Amino acid sequence: MNALAATNRNFRLASRLLGLDSKIEKSLLIPFREIKVECSIPKDDGSLATFVGFRVQHDNSRGPMKGGIRYHPEVEQDEVNALAQLMTWKTSVANLPYGGAKGGIGCDPSELSVSELERLTRVFTQKIHDLIGVHIDVPAPDMGTGPQTMAWILDEYSKFHGHSPAVVTGKPIDLGGSLGRDAATGRGVLFATEALLNEYGMSVSGQRFIIQGFGNVGSWAAQLINEKGGKIVAVSDITGAIKNSNGLDIPSLLKYSKENKGIKGFHGGDSIDPKSILVQDCDVLVPAALGGVINRENANEIKAKFIVEAANHPTDPEADEILKKKGVIILPDIFANSGGVTVSYFEWVQNIQGFMWEEEKVNNELKRYMTKGFKDVKEMCKTHNCDLRMGAFTLAVNRVARATVLRGWEA
Repeated sequence: MNALAATNRNFRLASRLLGLDSKIEKSLLIPFREIKVECSIPKDDGSLATFVGFRVQHDNSRGPMKGGIRYHPEVEQDEVNALAQLMTWKTSVANLPYGGAKGGIGCDPSELSVSELERLTRVFTQKIHDLIGVHIDVPAPDMGTGPQTMAWILDEYSKFHGHSPAVVTGKPIDLGGSLGRDAATGRGVLFATEALLNEYGMSVSGQRFIIQGFGNVGSWAAQLINEKGGKIVAVSDITGAIKNSNGLDIPSLLKYSKENKGIKGFHGGDSIDPKSILVQDCDVLVPAALGGVINRENANEIKAKFIVEAANHPTDPEADEILKKKGVIILPDIFANSGGVTVSYFEWVQNIQGFMWEEEKVNNELKRYMTKGFKDVKEMCKTHNCDLRMGAFTLAVNRVARATVLRGWEA
């Protein structure tokens, strides 16, 4: 089942639990707008290259649409559609005044020079500048993009609309980015994990963690969990996977990974097959890479007691059912990885106010939002007698449905 089908399935299950009217259900599923544009640029060698860019704007009943822009060879309409819808539910679970959007360009950023990436970003912005905006749709970084990409979008957008720092989030600090944004998703994963474990009378300290994916989210989660006394027993990235039952030396691994562009060859652990990392023995499994990695092929082999979904859609519905029967507790992506969009909201607020916050304030506010979010999800679990995924989905869908009805859009 692809990401769009799985997201639609979760939405329909939540809609059934809530007893939503079919008219509202239909209006919540159909995206507000889908944009597909051709982006042609001159390459450094003088040849012309053409790429396809997408922006799907899913819902704006609760506020401007919000979502990342990814540069990846496999970017296509259905995936962008699913991720835009997930952003609607994610911003709603976090109780942010946003709807969901997502964008991307089908390209391999590793095969493009910096100047080619800049030209591509500027052409894409030219094509969509009148469809995004501070109070319309606010992009952010995603896979294959980062603060520099956001800086180019901000600059290009400002040529048409005047200086508008709040049009994108995840910007460099020098252009109005927020302190604490780089670590935000990983820090949110820590706060979400703390809230989950506290529910069972446990703490992060002393628990054994496996982190699949050692990019921005996974590496920050590893660092912060390690600082709280959690034992990281295995990690993986695109270069390989390593395991140490006594706990990996995370500060050394972070330094090594930065210097060697990956964890492969790190001497503080044994090399293992990256495909086996999800089924290694641990207390808490944190998938922090691509979607669909936990599926019917490996779900029965998973030994973790808790799964914290730091990636988008890492568990497919069939695996969900298998894990539920095994008694594995899954903290769903639409809550667990919402720290990034929450601090993006703080960045947007700071830009609109023209007043920047200290990093301590950003982190304290993030903890408050994540802790309250978990409490709200648990309340819905009790109300509808459901698991955490359905608790999060019913909470999100209910808030968006209420906003839609109040605005008179359900007809």
